[in-house]
Amino acid sequence: MLRERKKEREREREREREREREREREREGERERERERKRENERERERERERERERERERERERTRERDREVERTRERERERESEREIERQREREIEREREREREREREREREREIER
Repeated sequence: MLRERKKEREREREREREREREREREREGERERERERKRENERERERERERERERERERERERTRERDREVERTRERERERESEREIERQREREIEREREREREREREREREREIER
């Protein structure tokens, strides 16, 4: 009878140890799932940081393109202004040549009048 109770207590202790091992496996499984959630969260944060870096690179590329466009617009305006200045210089030269021709004609008329006198 004593042996029977002793065996029963031993079986009960063994069942309790098995339940404790099962609880430990469950706790370890939960810890592993928690570690995996943390790793996945970190991977997602890294992906978001990479997306933000890419957005910043794209914004910088756009700023560069805009600066390039502005430089080109400035150059184009300067070419237009230079072209207008050149046209104006040509007009002034032409006006001056015409004045010179007019003065020459006037001198010629003056010589002719002198000759007639």
